[in-house]
Amino acid sequence: MNRKLKILVVLSLIFAATALASAQQQAPNPAQFRIQKEVRHELLMLPYFGVFDNIAFQVQGGNVTLMGQVVRPSLKSDAQNAVKHIEGVEQVVNNIEVLPPSPMDDGLRMQLFRAIYGFPSLEKYALGVQKPIRIIVNGGHVTLEGVVDNATDKDTANIRANTVSGVFSVTNNLQVVPE
Repeated sequence: MNRKLKILVVLSLIFAATALASAQQQAPNPAQFRIQKEVRHELLMLPYFGVFDNIAFQVQGGNVTLMGQVVRPSLKSDAQNAVKHIEGVEQVVNNIEVLPPSPMDDGLRMQLFRAIYGFPSLEKYALGVQKPIRIIVNGGHVTLEGVVDNATDKDTANIRANTVSGVFSVTNNLQVVPE
């Protein structure tokens, strides 16, 4: 009986150590969380960051990687400059793609904006300064990025984008906010 008790104690200590190590790996680093919060804030405060731009980022330690697509070349450099001055950021990798200038794409952007944000069930997303549905157009190919409240709104935005004349394809990367 004493041997069984010893084995039980050893197994429980091993389990506790494993659980503690796992919890430490999953717990967000407070410094990294602060950097993520400040990067998000700085990017949203960029003056020319609009509905036709998509900027995402990843933070790993003191390294920040910027990704996405923008219409203006100055927005790419503005994003990098805003992020590199944040305390704790050691390196910024700027992988933001500048979309090529195209009058055809500019026209599609405006038509898509009206088709999506002007539709009655999607008008609620037009409120506020930062629009939650990002419309990325590159050579007539459309990508929808961002977040919506439900799957119906995601599908409606996709259908509305597909109705615009001149659109070759639509990739719907919209995420549904979990309730």
